[in-house]
Amino acid sequence: MEQFTAPFSRQDFGEHFLWGVVISAFQNEGACDADGKGRSIWDEFTSRKGKIKDGTNALIANDFYNRYREDIRLVKQLGFDVFRFSISWPRILPQGTGAVNPEGIAFYHRVIDACLEEGLTPYITLYHWDLPHVLELKGGWCHRGVIFAFEEYVRICMKEYGDKVKNWVVMNEPFGFTSLGYMLGVHAPGKFGVSYFLPAVHHVLLAQAAGAKVIREMVKGANIGTTLSCSYIYPYSQQEADIQAAKKADALFNRLFLEPVLGMGYPVDDFPLLRRIERRYALWRDWDQLSFDFDFIGVQNYFPLVVRRNAFMPVVGISEVKPKARRVPTTALGWEISGEGLYAILKQYAAYKGIKKLIVTESGAAFADIMSEGKVDDRDRVSYFEEYLSGVLKAKREGIPVEGYFAWTLTDNFEWAEGYRARFGLVHVDLETQRRTIKRSGYWFRELLHKEMVSGRK
Repeated sequence: MEQFTAPFSRQDFGEHFLWGVVISAFQNEGACDADGKGRSIWDEFTSRKGKIKDGTNALIANDFYNRYREDIRLVKQLGFDVFRFSISWPRILPQGTGAVNPEGIAFYHRVIDACLEEGLTPYITLYHWDLPHVLELKGGWCHRGVIFAFEEYVRICMKEYGDKVKNWVVMNEPFGFTSLGYMLGVHAPGKFGVSYFLPAVHHVLLAQAAGAKVIREMVKGANIGTTLSCSYIYPYSQQEADIQAAKKADALFNRLFLEPVLGMGYPVDDFPLLRRIERRYALWRDWDQLSFDFDFIGVQNYFPLVVRRNAFMPVVGISEVKPKARRVPTTALGWEISGEGLYAILKQYAAYKGIKKLIVTESGAAFADIMSEGKVDDRDRVSYFEEYLSGVLKAKREGIPVEGYFAWTLTDNFEWAEGYRARFGLVHVDLETQRRTIKRSGYWFRELLHKEMVSGRK
């Protein structure tokens, strides 16, 4: 297959820049009830008719549970240094707390050992959306007890894996799973309304800090981070109403889960609705428990947002709109492609004094991949990565402390409410045979990363 040459080299990003690729437990593992695993909120959600757009489920997914060695070898083959994956909470604790599942513990030991044998650095995410269903029956993230359950789960993981793994991600996109799952109802557990969203936000932040403190206490030399979904916000026009709408959207999408971590409290001035957390869901002692001195913040940016004021939109009073007077390229999901947007959000986050370093812990694109003659020519995805990495390089050259880029995702997988119709992988997966086929984008990364690795040895 014809190769594309990137407009930059690995060396342009520096010797210590991290190159990684990402998967998650629920989206990849399958084996939904194998070897003692408990049921998660996503197991429950996908069993409800009409919740997944293509009517599929993740009972098998792409079978990482049985094919992890093959997939980890692919990570190495493509030239990456880091493999980021998540641990399934209900695989470790089938009832959310209490009795530990030894088969689940053993599985992640095998995955970690396989990474280390291949010379890969594991970055492990502790929570990537698959809450044990038994905890949801008690209220899930809306119930304060989940904080203590999460802390227990983290302690078990640190006891088991902390001597092998030093790089930990506490939460994956807390705004994503609280807004989509506890306010809009389109993701698990399918709850709808502000009365679910606000307590979930508060309890997630408390659990995040509590879990991070456990890691710091138990793992010597730990490198601890958490990841935030974020989108640079543009006002639709320069009218005051749209400018204020952009500030409100920024408070919700980009600052809600960042500023409390930095000891700044909730961004109530720009999003007054958040005062309800203070009045209804917070205890007096909570305010000292929201913050943590993270070693890095993970930035997960896929698209920018253009917003304008909409007085008819309930609760938020804003709407996402198409850019004014300009056409933009988009992915198969209609997401705007903008490396400049990634650069802008990196610059915005780097302005916070409490942030030590940034890692782009997810970045990728879905396109309508077509296999022809045993090959997948996803040149649109190659162009996407070129643009987004150019945004990272621009930030880095300006002194912004961005120290890594992790591509989403290694293999096509179960993409939450989209099912299997949204393909993000560098590697194509035939869901009937589970055969893996490296796409053009995978070869592109291999050329970029291996070429400079070889030249660097000379």
